[in-house]
Amino acid sequence: MKKGRVGSSFDDFLKEQGLYEEVTAAAIKRVVARMLATEMKKKKITKKRMAERMQTSRAQLDRLLDPDNESVTLTTLARAAKAVGRELRVELA
Repeated sequence: MKKGRVGSSFDDFLKEQGLYEEVTAAAIKRVVARMLATEMKKKKITKKRMAERMQTSRAQLDRLLDPDNESVTLTTLARAAKAVGRELRVELA
């Protein structure tokens, strides 16, 4: 018997449930938060220093780095990327 997939993909399931965009956005935010935390660690940037570079509060930085907090603007993400010497790119595919 040939092995193969049975049924639809998880993406198809999420689309059918009307959740695909929401889940995808949350996943992207989690990845970006982890990437920023990794860059901070790699470059030995403390949270205090990072907040100063971003000209924001430590509480705002904590919300940005929280992978479960989805209420972050593109402007904030771009400032954070710049603060660690990186560039934020957004692409429509």
